[in-house]
Amino acid sequence: MGKGKGLSKMLQMKSGHLKIDCTIAEPEASSMIEAFRAIGYSIETAIADIIDNSISAGAKNIWIDYSWRGPDSVIGIMDDGCGMSDEELIQAMRLGSISPLSERRENDLGRFGMGMKTASFSQCRKFCVLSKKAGNEKTFWTWDLDFVNQENAWKIIRYIPEGIDFLERFDRLESGTVVLWWDIDRVTKDLSADTESSRADFLATMDRVKKHLSMVFHRYIERGVKIRLQGRDIEPWDPFMIGFNGLQVRPEAMLDGGRVRIKGFILPHRSKLSAEQYDYGKGPKGSWVAHQGFYVYRNDRLLVAGDWLGLFKKEVHYDLCRIRIDLKNDIDEDWQIDIKKSVARPPARLKEALLAIAKETRARAVEVYRHRGKIVKRRLGGDEYLPVWEERIRHGKRFYRINRQHPLVRKLVQDPGPLSTEIEKVFQVIEETVPIPLITLRENENENPHGKPFEGRCENVLDIMKKIYKKFISDGIGEKEAKARLANMEPFNFYVELIEKL
Repeated sequence: MGKGKGLSKMLQMKSGHLKIDCTIAEPEASSMIEAFRAIGYSIETAIADIIDNSISAGAKNIWIDYSWRGPDSVIGIMDDGCGMSDEELIQAMRLGSISPLSERRENDLGRFGMGMKTASFSQCRKFCVLSKKAGNEKTFWTWDLDFVNQENAWKIIRYIPEGIDFLERFDRLESGTVVLWWDIDRVTKDLSADTESSRADFLATMDRVKKHLSMVFHRYIERGVKIRLQGRDIEPWDPFMIGFNGLQVRPEAMLDGGRVRIKGFILPHRSKLSAEQYDYGKGPKGSWVAHQGFYVYRNDRLLVAGDWLGLFKKEVHYDLCRIRIDLKNDIDEDWQIDIKKSVARPPARLKEALLAIAKETRARAVEVYRHRGKIVKRRLGGDEYLPVWEERIRHGKRFYRINRQHPLVRKLVQDPGPLSTEIEKVFQVIEETVPIPLITLRENENENPHGKPFEGRCENVLDIMKKIYKKFISDGIGEKEAKARLANMEPFNFYVELIEKL
């Protein structure tokens, strides 16, 4: 067939119709099902995907239980939703059971008809689904990746493991569904049931799950849906801190014919928050910087948490800026929602409007961020700014030098004694090896947010601040001037609200 050899399609016109020669190219089950494991779920996003099905099924109660047994550990996600018949369950166990192009119910959280399967495959080699509709007997089917590899066929088996204590609850439900994971190699690999460190690692993983779910489903939990981990209610985490003193809410904007709603929130300045409230604002990621940005929701389910969607880089001055975007579930393709429901990309036609709203909200947020510091500095007086690092030009090139006039440094280099010379040498080595190219690269890539000095270590910075303050006072400097100097001294200028506590 010359250059056409190997082609599986040939087009011919016959009787006015297009005839296409074709053949089945069914994917090889053993290879394909292993490939599904590499989609990129974390255990947090995988369990969240299972819970999506529970909420779509009308569940009011969702239980996440586990039995710690090292490599033989079991995890179950159970709900009291409407349940499925045997025929419906077999269909639900099929990959791609619903087309992403199909019209969905308004409250449906699904996307590709693959979430339950791909999420489960990503974490375990075996999973069973039990379900029952009101008035019906329970039914169950299992995917076993080892069996699929053995048979090299897309076959599920009628099997359920024995000895799972928390399944007793399912028998008491009128209707509902359980997804049961075992052979959880992605979670329990290299863990031992006999070591405390392995158990601690597993419990830390489940704690991450709890924090993630408290954020992703916070709107549902606030409306009364109960999600429990090992019998304990998961409390919602509201990224916008609605109801907290000092919160500023921007007017809601409607885009794309009302299918996209955007609202900006400027969170309270730290001076208006208690220590407990400030820690609450750090969220599951444990960082204000990590949580700034857009929050994209689809049917009230959080998809993207704290991301500038490629429009800006994360900077500490915008910590108080969080912007909510609400989407309906009929524009998934426009926003490129992925299988994991953890990625969303705005269509090009909306980027200009998003940019304008974000810039306005960010501008107000940075004013609030700096405003408290401005008030303190204005009241205390003092204009001289003392940075830790200074920029210098040498042979036409930029270099960075530790400021020898900074009070933390001056005493070290000016005190007579053998150590002062050695300290100066150490400073010079540090100055000549500042990793500017690496810092610049990381800032451009924006892989991880840049934290502010002493972030998460307020006790440390307050302790140092007190020592310098006492030194100023012992040197005969008045209280007001001593505080003013601290307010204009790096890194204490980031913590001007603490100065009033001195």
